Amino acid sequence: MSEVIVLYEGYSAMSGADQMSANCSCTLIKGVNNIIVDTMTAWDSEKILTALEKHDVRPENINYVVSTHGHSDHIGNNNLFRMAKHIVGFSISFQDQYFMHPFDKGEEFGINSSVKVIPTPGHTLSDVTVLVKTKENGIVALTGDLFEKLEDIEKPSIWSEAGSEDPVQQMRNRSKVADLADWIVPGHGPKFQVTKEIRESLRKHKGNCS
Repeated sequence: MSEVIVLYEGYSAMSGADQMSANCSCTLIKGVNNIIVDTMTAWDSEKILTALEKHDVRPENINYVVSTHGHSDHIGNNNLFRMAKHIVGFSISFQDQYFMHPFDKGEEFGINSSVKVIPTPGHTLSDVTVLVKTKENGIVALTGDLFEKLEDIEKPSIWSEAGSEDPVQQMRNRSKVADLADWIVPGHGPKFQVTKEIRESLRKHKGNCS
């Protein structure tokens, strides 16, 4: 089993007519492999280092970096972790070596027995979600912007207006992940528990797009 520690909760809010303040959730997974998921903006390196230190983790102790997609608020500090293998969307690399994996065919990538990365395109066409088996919280899904925040379940315009390269796939993958997970860490809001009502609501939205 692995432990999921949300280092920083993501947020997003309009701060002007054509301006938004936003940053992504940044999460540490401790276990057989130490993994950091989504490394915030390029201005957040000290925040991440300080948060990791509180959990007795140094950058060289990180085995994998996973960026759920390639937007700038999710990859800003990947270079802190030069001993780690990097998964950015559908791309897997270490230094100048790239490893082919058929995410585009729907195949998951297993990091270890309690952590796997699954393709969940929609927000971008190469989005991924990290699924983690935990002792305390069951299956925790680190979804990036597949889910913006809890409120986007009842108000889908939140995620669609945040940008979606394929809204139909995004609706389907939102429902798929909710059916798999007990908790979700969304891209721009606090962790939330997946209830029966949430699953039913997402199935309804998915059905409307079929």
